[in-house]
This record gives sequence, structure tokens and C-alpha cells, in this order.
Amino acid sequence: MAQNCLPGMETSAVSVLKRAVELDQSSRFQESLVCYQEGIQLLLDVLKAIKDESKKVHYREKIKGYMDRAEQIKEHLNKVKEEGKYHEQIKIADSATGFSYEALFKPYIREGLTEVWVEDPYIRHVHQLYNFLRFCEMLLKAKCNVKKINLLTSQDEESSSQQESALAEIRQSLQSQDVCLDIKYSSTIHDREIRFDNGWIIKIGRGLDYFKKSKGRFSIGYCDYDLRECHETTVDIFHTKHTKKT
Repeated sequence: MAQNCLPGMETSAVSVLKRAVELDQSSRFQESLVCYQEGIQLLLDVLKAIKDESKKVHYREKIKGYMDRAEQIKEHLNKVKEEGKYHEQIKIADSATGFSYEALFKPYIREGLTEVWVEDPYIRHVHQLYNFLRFCEMLLKAKCNVKKINLLTSQDEESSSQQESALAEIRQSLQSQDVCLDIKYSSTIHDREIRFDNGWIIKIGRGLDYFKKSKGRFSIGYCDYDLRECHETTVDIFHTKHTKKT
């Protein structure tokens, strides 16, 4: 590995591990564990590339410290999951960025995920339908094996044909990826909740529609939702042994 790559690798490792510590201190343990694991891997790559023996000793000590903390967090998470008491809250500030679906859901979609339930009354208008499509795309790209997505939403009385047509197209497209989309409508649904069959429950105050409208079609954040500003909302994350199915 070229030595001139080292500064960039070190900078990346420091950035990811700094974020891990911040999340750890904020008791956002599941997210911090993911960052610790990514940062440790980056440091291991740095360790392989450096030649200076004193630096090697320094990095080995750093890696051991981060690995010990990651193991402590993993044990803590396993314990609270077994007890069915896991609860984490993320507060997204007004105009905050960095909260794409990938960023928000990534820590919770790895453990043998095969089925998802989305309850959101506002998958009706065009931008909301695109949000749901992006959520489905995120699941397909994730390290899991989703075979079924269940959507419970309300029907758009003013343009139900557009809503039904869009959802039918999403269903057909998912079918080509060997994923079944089951769609049900409710006139009384108010709660917004996403449930995974690996035990995770994510409740977002605004549902999937927590992004602000882009300032233009050629503005930063139009395509990449990590760069899109968000509305203020709260995300509550739970873990239970058994996910209730409807």
C-alpha cells in the first residue's frame, strides 16, 4: 500500500472514531458500535501500511482500547435486547443534515432481516411516494435478505388513482427483485412506525417524510439525502424479542 495514502486513511479513521466517541457519550450505543467497528477496521488498515515500529505500538494500543470499548457496548446491547428493554432516542434538529435513510436505519438492518412493516399515513403525494421508494431501495442495498415489505397507509381521496398507480409500479419493480410488497389502506391510521422482524422498532415523529423540500432540482441535497436538510423530528428506537405482526 502506497505510503502517500496513509494521511488520508489516518484522517478517515480519526473522523469515524471521533464520531463513535460522540455517539457513545450521547448513549446512542447502537450507532456508536457501528462507527467503532468501521473506525477499528480503518486503523487496522493503517497499521498494515506503516513501517515505523514505534507508530505500530501506538496504533496497536489505540486499536485495543477501541476494541475493548466496542466489546463492552456489544455486551450491553445484547443484555438489554434480551431483557426487551432497549430504547434509544435520536433528536433531529431543524435543518440538520446527515440523516438519510441509510444513515438512520443502517445499524438495525443487519441481523437476519427478512420482513419489514411500514405504518405511515402519509405515503400519498408524489414526494412521499418517492420517499417510500428510496426506503425500499435502501433495504435492497443493505446487508440483509428482505423478502417482504408490508405497507399500511391512508388513501389519498383527491388523487387515489395516482397513489395506487405509483404503489403498483413499486410493487411490480420489487417483485422483479424477488421482494413481495403487500399494501393495505386504513382510514383511521395515525401512528408512524417501522418494524423489522429481527426485533427492531423505529418510530419517527414525521414518518418517512422528514426531509425538507430541496431548494431546486439542481441544488445540493436534491439527489443525496445525506445532504438534504431535515424537519425537526424525534426518532425512538426499541428492541423486543418478538415483533408484533399485523
